[in-house]
Amino acid sequence: MKKKYSAKDIAEKLGISISTVSRAIRDSHDVSAETRKKVLELAHKLKFKPNKNASALASGATMNIGVVLPFITNYYFSTVISGIQDEAYRQGYNIILYVTNDDKEKERDLLENMDVSMLDGLLISISSNTIMQDHFEKLLEDGLPIVFFDKVPAEIKASKVVQNDFEGAYSATKHLIDCGYTKIAHIAGPRHLSFTRLRLNGYLRALKRFRIPYREEYIIHSGFSQENGFDDTLKLLALRDPPNAIFAVNDRKGVGAILALKKMHISVGTSFGVIGFTNDPISTIVEPNLSTIEEPAFEIGKQSCFLLIKHIKYKNYEIENNILSGKLIARASAKTV
Repeated sequence: MKKKYSAKDIAEKLGISISTVSRAIRDSHDVSAETRKKVLELAHKLKFKPNKNASALASGATMNIGVVLPFITNYYFSTVISGIQDEAYRQGYNIILYVTNDDKEKERDLLENMDVSMLDGLLISISSNTIMQDHFEKLLEDGLPIVFFDKVPAEIKASKVVQNDFEGAYSATKHLIDCGYTKIAHIAGPRHLSFTRLRLNGYLRALKRFRIPYREEYIIHSGFSQENGFDDTLKLLALRDPPNAIFAVNDRKGVGAILALKKMHISVGTSFGVIGFTNDPISTIVEPNLSTIEEPAFEIGKQSCFLLIKHIKYKNYEIENNILSGKLIARASAKTV
């Protein structure tokens, strides 16, 4: 029978204490990089697997990370969860999901009644209609490490990981301009969300840069659903001077726009251009396929989790705001005219 090696065996072979072995495996700040390298190499060679429960009890850690998010069923958030899970697993943490159904009251109730003693930290993407932020501030004041991702509260001082909404919106609008569209509308998200404002500002900057007239009636704020996109588009088409292109705040609204245009027998991709934001698989199912800005969803999840674990391990770790770039995906819904 093969011998099962322990932390004590590693300590004896390297001539260090058992506690140093434990701290090296946990990537503690008080262990040198050289010592940690030796410990990890020997642990790998001996196929040593630390007892996570025992380690957690010894350190006072739960090795659990809570993830609060609006949905788990759409493509974007399921991909973010995959990134979080990948990094959490790599560092020996479990994740516990809490879903708000994009409801601010459920979000508040969940956070106010959460048993944070079972968690080492929280990853949070706020609901679309969240305005009050005191329930986040209370948790931060109590010392719970928190990192916000994707939909983030603008006024809270905490680490955040987001995509570059301004840059992505600028690229999306520029693509429509490059295709020859000159009357470009924007079907936006709720006004109070920071990323709604950033995408709106990116759209406006592109119009200004290429001397396309800004028209207030071409901007409509609503929710994020396909139905919202459909209704917003019908409102735009009812204008006395309707647009000939739409930049949608997300792909669901972009798909809704295409369906509304097709219902009105308007040729999408030639006489009317549409572009979205996300690169949701639905963008390749609708006909014509939806041009979009691909969000780095997996990397957002992975970096959010990595950053949170840094805050968990090092209580004075400085606040970071990480902004990741997206990529233009040109498809048939916007062609050169």
